[in-house]
Amino acid sequence: MSQLKPNPKQSDPFYYGVAIVTVYLAGLLQGLTMVSFPASSTILKHLHGFTDAQYGSIFIPEVLFTILGAFSGSYLTDKIGLKYVLWIALLANALSQIALGGSYFLSPERSFICILTGTGLMGLGFGLSAAPINTLPQRFFSHPTETAVVAMHTFLGSGLALGPLVLGWWFNTTSTWLGFPVVLLIVSMLLLGLTLLGHFPAQQISKKLPEKLSTIIHSPVFWLFMLIGVLYAFAEGTLSNWAVIYLSDDRHLPLSVASMALAGFWGALAMGRLIISAIIVRVDAYKVWLVLPLLILSAFLLLPYVHTSISGIGLFVWAGFACSAFFPLTVGLVSDEFPDQVAWVSSMTIVAVMFGVGLGSFIIGPLHSLMPFAMLYRLSAFYPAAALVLVLIVLKKIHHHFRKANIC
Repeated sequence: MSQLKPNPKQSDPFYYGVAIVTVYLAGLLQGLTMVSFPASSTILKHLHGFTDAQYGSIFIPEVLFTILGAFSGSYLTDKIGLKYVLWIALLANALSQIALGGSYFLSPERSFICILTGTGLMGLGFGLSAAPINTLPQRFFSHPTETAVVAMHTFLGSGLALGPLVLGWWFNTTSTWLGFPVVLLIVSMLLLGLTLLGHFPAQQISKKLPEKLSTIIHSPVFWLFMLIGVLYAFAEGTLSNWAVIYLSDDRHLPLSVASMALAGFWGALAMGRLIISAIIVRVDAYKVWLVLPLLILSAFLLLPYVHTSISGIGLFVWAGFACSAFFPLTVGLVSDEFPDQVAWVSSMTIVAVMFGVGLGSFIIGPLHSLMPFAMLYRLSAFYPAAALVLVLIVLKKIHHHFRKANIC
């Protein structure tokens, strides 16, 4: 990658540097808070006695409030600026960790409500953060902006990977687990202060938004992209949010192994984005977009055969790599198709993905009472298969390749 060059128009280098560090650390924290609930799945079930159906339902508020945050984020950005939208997102993340940790002291009935509140706040934080963490990196640096965005997604993916490792190594018992949300709360509070201290780029307000959105909303291609995002998210949610329970409860592997497998999934997802961003320098990106659903499908068909720690960790690493660049490539393609409203269509793709992750995670709970995980994974191969069919339809409709500058 090329060396990033700070935007020369910005004054006060120290406080500008504080803003840059804060935004990238906010991406890392966002990944940590997003994974804090699924990484705690086994402990939450044992501590509070949650059923599979109850555990699956905790992701519904996450979906609803992520959608609310993504829709309201663009409006708030025009009113108060990206800096304060980021601050509100960090506050929501901090409150989500208070709810997660606070459930430790409550009865099972109240703890369930507390966890629902926590996932809702976490979803709100993620939805609101979509605009600042995807837009600010491009404004911090004059060249090359695509490298700045890749770096942000790497920080986000690193947070998703580090969370299960930290929990599995240091907070892996019910007596020590409380330290995990406490640490994330402290980090959130520090970043809230740094956000107010930093100097951020001036706000750019879009014009004639309603007219442009009307054209997008009436485009069949746009809705095909949204369906692809939902199908991908069904797959990702099934793989990530149930990994620990599948390996520890169903395959009877140690919690440390299950946590490492989930960390491996997110780590491979983050590294896969970097690897594939290098591959598409020489290979047409749409070809990679076509291949990835097949890799995801293979992961679903192989996971029922997990019997050892090595196979469990290895196959979730494979699943993470398979998922890695599919979402960024989808965002890149839809952005290239609607170049005048990149921020809005990117946010809507995030809405589609979060809807799919939440719904896909939820339905596994009731279905698991009817069939074993092995059968669920085999049936879930439908998600990437259907996504592949829609990808072929989209590529037939758009008749051109998309710019690599928008990828990952």
